[in-house]
Amino acid sequence: MSARTLAVSGLAASAAFVCALVALVLSLYLSEPRTGPFDARFSLVDDRGNAVDQSIFRGHPALVYFGYTHCPEACPTTLYEVADWLATLGERGRALRAYFFSIDPERDTQAVMHDYVTAFSSRITGITGAPQEMKKVSDGWFIHAEKLPAEDGNYHMSHTVSLLLIGADGRLKGLIPYGADRDEALRKIRDVLLGEGT
Repeated sequence: MSARTLAVSGLAASAAFVCALVALVLSLYLSEPRTGPFDARFSLVDDRGNAVDQSIFRGHPALVYFGYTHCPEACPTTLYEVADWLATLGERGRALRAYFFSIDPERDTQAVMHDYVTAFSSRITGITGAPQEMKKVSDGWFIHAEKLPAEDGNYHMSHTVSLLLIGADGRLKGLIPYGADRDEALRKIRDVLLGEGT
């Protein structure tokens, strides 16, 4: 076997090993932490001034979204859809909670959050607080949130746009991707969170 063939074979073996290692790490990283119960401790406030901690994720199923009030499209669209889903589910969805966690607490004060979420529905609760406390929650659910500079000298936020379906046991049950079909989203909520699946 030539030196060139050996070198190519060695590179291929190394590449295969790296790929296998990455796959293993990702599988370990994405399995239990995402589906296990939320275990970070935090202290925040909702848009009505009530204290909020990690217990918010237990005791009832919840629709949970991470965004910010200056968001140009994804956040208002998602909250509009959440308001519609809640109204459509009616009495069957009474147990559901809907939470909008700010990833931009520097601008999203309690008053700002209250005006924002209540414009969509009185059933959506806005949550904000100290940046380091907010980060505990976003990190706990593996939410991407990054501040990016804008041309006008201000900034906008790059963030995860999928909505989380959290069970009453505090575990992640599924996701609703941004732009999901309305009927499909409602079916998933009914099946996954309200136990109406066959």
